[in-house]
Amino acid sequence: MCGIVGYIGNEDARDILLKGLSNLEYRGYDSAGIALLNDDGVHVFKEKGRIAVLRKTVDPAVHATLGIGHTRWATHGQPNKRNAHPHQSASGRFTLVHNGVIENYAQLKADYLNGVTLKSETDTEVVVQLIEKFADQGLGTEEALRKTLKLLDGSYAFALVDAKDDATLYVAKNKSPLLIGLGEGFNVVASDATAMIQKTKRYVELMDEEIVILKRDSYTIKDLDGTVTTRKPYTVSFDANDTEKGAYPHYMLKEIDEQPAVMRRLLQEYSSTDGKITLDPTITNAINDADRIYIIACGTSYHAGLAGKHLLETVAGIPTEVHISSEFSYNMPLLSKKPLFIFISQSGETADSRAVLVKVKKLGYPTLTMTNVEGSTLYREADHKMLLFAGPEIAVASTKAYTAMIAVFAFMSVAAAQKKGTKLGFDLVHELSLAAQGMEQMIDEKAQLKEVAREYLSITRNAFYIGRALDYYVCMEAALKLKEVSYIQAEGFAGGELKHGTIALIEEGTPVFAYATQQKVNNSIRSNVEEVAARGAHTCIISMDGVTNQEDDRIVLPNVHPVLAPLVCAVPLQLIAYYAALQNECDVDKPRNLAKSVTVE
Repeated sequence: MCGIVGYIGNEDARDILLKGLSNLEYRGYDSAGIALLNDDGVHVFKEKGRIAVLRKTVDPAVHATLGIGHTRWATHGQPNKRNAHPHQSASGRFTLVHNGVIENYAQLKADYLNGVTLKSETDTEVVVQLIEKFADQGLGTEEALRKTLKLLDGSYAFALVDAKDDATLYVAKNKSPLLIGLGEGFNVVASDATAMIQKTKRYVELMDEEIVILKRDSYTIKDLDGTVTTRKPYTVSFDANDTEKGAYPHYMLKEIDEQPAVMRRLLQEYSSTDGKITLDPTITNAINDADRIYIIACGTSYHAGLAGKHLLETVAGIPTEVHISSEFSYNMPLLSKKPLFIFISQSGETADSRAVLVKVKKLGYPTLTMTNVEGSTLYREADHKMLLFAGPEIAVASTKAYTAMIAVFAFMSVAAAQKKGTKLGFDLVHELSLAAQGMEQMIDEKAQLKEVAREYLSITRNAFYIGRALDYYVCMEAALKLKEVSYIQAEGFAGGELKHGTIALIEEGTPVFAYATQQKVNNSIRSNVEEVAARGAHTCIISMDGVTNQEDDRIVLPNVHPVLAPLVCAVPLQLIAYYAALQNECDVDKPRNLAKSVTVE
């Protein structure tokens, strides 16, 4: 969940690394650091806190054309300067940055590093000390690194500098994401392409248990036994402007506003000019060949998966289950005879989901990844893949990726149904276009939604969202968004479950938001609203035009097809959370203790 950058070339590395870390700060912001190698040796600067703090401590007089950097989300040791990366070996010869978790670091320390005094509490320092130990025994740097890697259990992305060699940057990867970026007269290292997009759009993806010997004008990929492999670079489809906030105060607000454009991009990618769905036929065949679909995801992606389940079952007629990745990995249920596994991940690097992917591939089951990042691990390793085309999502709390996931499920479900000859009562291209318009209408209602946040959430420490049927899934995401960015404790419940315990928590003034967009359960959810109102709740009904409305409905959404209701529902839940966070003076884009890409289990 940390971010890594590296540069080797002819320009001054300092500002390149700091800019790269700023682009990666969504991956972790407990602490940060860089190491610069020049004729005077290795210069390490690191601090607790954000990149802005680090920038103030870096000596502007230090110039170098080789360096590495790191922004941290703490796993081993407190988030402080001592535990911040880069870490150095005892003599200072080797300097290392690391993303991942070394599971056997304590055993390695006991077996190999008796007498070595460690300066930090991290697993990373054990690794860099091991490299120096083996180098002191006469091994070259590459050999010492390779020997160390063969001892490690767990996940890692490493960038290593040897103070005795200013012409080489050493890179290694296992389970944690890492890319090599290619330039003219320089090369870079990055946890993802957004870090170095200002320098290059050409990247080489790395596989597990590979080492890269990176020079200014070349790169060599090897496995742990030293066998050389070749791999062609690919070009990313976005540019540096896509990763900038522009005139927006926060990335989250920018990404909320981008959602209608994402819907239209998906229409371009997954339908033709004459309105026909244009999915890869191997994907529709894989869906229709399955007797049951298993959706594997975490967090917001899990909530999108619940909406996807509704689409796959009601539109495509395929039984579907949704599972939390971290639970499925260790508690796999009995499977059907012909399952298809769908993995959802904005980053394509979610460690828990990848653990499941590895297991089911060993069992021989077909897999499909839905992700926003082409070339990511889950994208690369699945049999089939569908891109979200949402553009870089920088804010930690996902918004546009969530709605893109639901829209992609709609394309998937309709394509599968049409392939089977099922008669559908709606035109997805037309209905999704209407949904995009509806999202724009709600985006234009920022003033109203800001006032709702002020009225309901300005002095509370907890809130509830209730809904039924598809609205229940929306409520789960609404509660997650609110707690993520505003730190208000929030829960999403099925309306009918209130009487089975939760209503005991309702007291005078408790905010309760109720979604009412599904006609078949409209009367039921409104009865639930009356139940909590009778016990003092401060209720806010979010309904849809065309569903029976009452005068006290606070927010009325534009009418869209019922299966696409979560798309327009998403905008108010996101904006209410955003404005609640501003009221509480929270860091909207970088909530405490969270990171964008969860690359450790």
